[in-house]
Amino acid sequence: MKHSQEVRVYYHDTDSYGVVWHGAYVKWLEIGRVELCEMLGLSLAEIESAGVTLPVVDMHIRYKSSALMNDRLLVETSIKELKPMSVMFSHTIKNKDTQKVNIIAETTVVLLDKNGRLMKKMPENMYNAFLSAIEN
Repeated sequence: MKHSQEVRVYYHDTDSYGVVWHGAYVKWLEIGRVELCEMLGLSLAEIESAGVTLPVVDMHIRYKSSALMNDRLLVETSIKELKPMSVMFSHTIKNKDTQKVNIIAETTVVLLDKNGRLMKKMPENMYNAFLSAIEN
């Protein structure tokens, strides 16, 4: 299962060269993760209120081409790998009109409990929701 989210490049997303600043992609990767979780019925607000947080512990980005101001981009997010205490997301950000790929990325999140300790096992409802995204 893949989630696709459209985003628009604004002036504040660009650098002095007129292209998207490399760090701007990171916020769009987060949008992709959050929206995929929401699509799976996993509200991050509810997860946090249950005492679980999902911090990013690893991120790899391969920059392929530059996006420009006013481009409309598609952030495509899926789950690449699921483990008992982590989830690896796969992302592609590309131009909506030309389909030219701007970046490919992977982000990994782990589960921490309310005391900030690594959880050894993901809550069953979360695991099953993430698993359903891989199977579909």
